[in-house]
Amino acid sequence: MKDVFRQVGRDMRSQKLRTFLTVFGIVWGTVAISLLLAFGTGMHKQMIKNTAGLGDRIIIGWPGLTSMPYEGLGKGRRIRLSEEDIDHARLETKGLRAISSEYSNNMRIVYGTKTMAVDISGVSPVFGEMRNMIPDWGGRFINDLDMEHNRRTAFIGNQLKKDLFGEDDAIGKLVLVNGSPFQIVGVLKEKSQDSSYSGRDHSKMMIPSTTYRALTGEKYVDNFIAQPVRGTDSKIVMDSLRAAMSERQRFSPEDKEALSFWDTTEQFKFFDLFMLSFNTFLGIIGCLTLIVGGIGVSNIMNVVVEERTREIGIKMALGARQKSIMTQFLIETMIVTGIGGAIGFAISITICAFFPEQAVEFVGMPRVSPLVALLTASALGIVGLVAGYFPAREASRLDPVVAMKL
Repeated sequence: MKDVFRQVGRDMRSQKLRTFLTVFGIVWGTVAISLLLAFGTGMHKQMIKNTAGLGDRIIIGWPGLTSMPYEGLGKGRRIRLSEEDIDHARLETKGLRAISSEYSNNMRIVYGTKTMAVDISGVSPVFGEMRNMIPDWGGRFINDLDMEHNRRTAFIGNQLKKDLFGEDDAIGKLVLVNGSPFQIVGVLKEKSQDSSYSGRDHSKMMIPSTTYRALTGEKYVDNFIAQPVRGTDSKIVMDSLRAAMSERQRFSPEDKEALSFWDTTEQFKFFDLFMLSFNTFLGIIGCLTLIVGGIGVSNIMNVVVEERTREIGIKMALGARQKSIMTQFLIETMIVTGIGGAIGFAISITICAFFPEQAVEFVGMPRVSPLVALLTASALGIVGLVAGYFPAREASRLDPVVAMKL
């Protein structure tokens, strides 16, 4: 091995331009495949993060109008769900992890001299977890005691906090909601959200559903949020929810208009499939670029074999076997490929490290993950092995008598 490294160093010093062009081809190919996969991985994570801003693989349900007759009742009946219906569904639905009703309306909020019209929702404590509404430092979401005692507590979005309180701390402050005082107990930690069904969370206020009903006299939910134990069971959970609620509301379990759903788990499945295809496409393009560099390495090794034909003949005449000759040239090829790959990896990691934060929101943070590194290293190894195999095989098959005369 010492002789192999000494020979590689001698060849690099004697043929600097040729070595540079050879290594550059591998560097370019490595940068191409690793950066393309890094950006693909970063974009996938950002899309999942933005989608998860709405909720963690949740199902959103809305009561509607019946579209078919059932048990002697005509179609076109309005379905109205109460808390008793939600409680019944919680007990009867298979594969259900959590469920929360949601009441919503636009109300007037007053703080000092500021008056605003704000979308307010009455929800239960589990709502915040399902909707990824994480409280910022020092605050909390609505809890069970708030529900039990009809407390006038409120959890507000981060943008609403800025509009009402500016840079001041909002926790513990009192605001008037339709003339009733409410205490702020938590502020939403800033999050990415690219979809919604009733406005972005950063500008909303959440209060206990029991307090909401006492304040407004509302009896029927506007919608509800459910979360399956496993995201893959979302269709089973939806069918079970519809069946459970149809028992109390007397509509057909097959009537999808009476109770409609938005299954957000489908978005996650779509993104996973789309990004798998997209990353595969990017990986193929990167591999093709790397193969071009590998062809350059193979051509250079053929030239090296021609230049060292006499040397090879002498080694074989002195007893060197075909296997040792072939191994020597393969190792030399892998060393050149490895040097180019290491430089390429260093360039890719540097680009990812200094990627501008302003662009992260749109394309995500590119990251050379262990999987990307493994795939790139595997591609490098295959390209280097193939690029060096044929020149090495040609060198090992030389006739020592003929080789020494050249």
